[in-house]
Amino acid sequence: MAARTTTRLAIGYALAVAFIAAAPLFLDAYWLDVLNSVGLYVLLALSLNLILGDAGLFNMGHAAFYAVGAYTTAILSTRFQIPILWTLPASAVVAALFATLVARPVVHLRGDYLLVVTIGLGEIVRIALVNDVFGLTGGANGIFGIARPTVFGLKIRRPHEFLYLIWAFVAVTVLLFHRLEQSRFGRALNYLREDPVAAEGSGVNTARYRLLAFALGAAWAGMTGTLYAAKMTIISPESFGFWESVVLFLMVILGGSGSIPGVILGATLVVVLPEVFRGFASARMLVFGLVMMVMMVVRPQGLLAFRILRFKESDVRRAGASQ
Repeated sequence: MAARTTTRLAIGYALAVAFIAAAPLFLDAYWLDVLNSVGLYVLLALSLNLILGDAGLFNMGHAAFYAVGAYTTAILSTRFQIPILWTLPASAVVAALFATLVARPVVHLRGDYLLVVTIGLGEIVRIALVNDVFGLTGGANGIFGIARPTVFGLKIRRPHEFLYLIWAFVAVTVLLFHRLEQSRFGRALNYLREDPVAAEGSGVNTARYRLLAFALGAAWAGMTGTLYAAKMTIISPESFGFWESVVLFLMVILGGSGSIPGVILGATLVVVLPEVFRGFASARMLVFGLVMMVMMVVRPQGLLAFRILRFKESDVRRAGASQ
């Protein structure tokens, strides 16, 4: 069963890579740009999945870390003329430090309490950006004139060029996060999600692992903010509002919390379906909302809950061994 699932997963990834590689041959600039948006949201959803899906921490303010990374890149690019891709480590570090600073006092909270705190965090960051904190963020108008990224001397400008840059980053992220799932850190997060009390009783430092999950998820969201700033060349606070965090939360829950393929599928559907139904004008969001409601009723565990399937399989093996 596990081998069959792994094979199907490998085939799915191979087909996705082939589709992305060939997309510029049969898609126009508009749909290539949609694929770019899908890639950015996949990165954000995967970074949130580390916090929500793996560690089981309700975070509804993830857009705040995304904003910190984007603004870090924008400031370094416009004020110090640092090449965009060189700002990736800075965005990751600043977002991770910010997440550590704000999460440390509240990381012991659980469920709805943590959810409410993270909602407040997201709004605080947005309001601070609107009010031009330290005179660096440009207020409600944001920051203009962000430079384009350069790879091997080639300046990335057109949609198909961004397609390969963004999805190469997605491929690296998926590979690293799959390895992380199998690591000691990933297993500790799983224990923490399933039963925090039992995990702590087994020697897992729950506060430390929760903080590490927040920091690593924030770092990846910060780097995604760098790619977003490079693509748009202009950022403003309205791009990082509460709705962004809600959409990211939906992507993780819809696809399958804790499942990397599920999160990728969830992000793809949430971005692409409204574009497919664009011809229905104002009714398209109604159709989209109804589809989401039906899915959550019919399959509340998510579309691709691979992690849940693995737990069931291990339970069956243990039961068979005991007999």
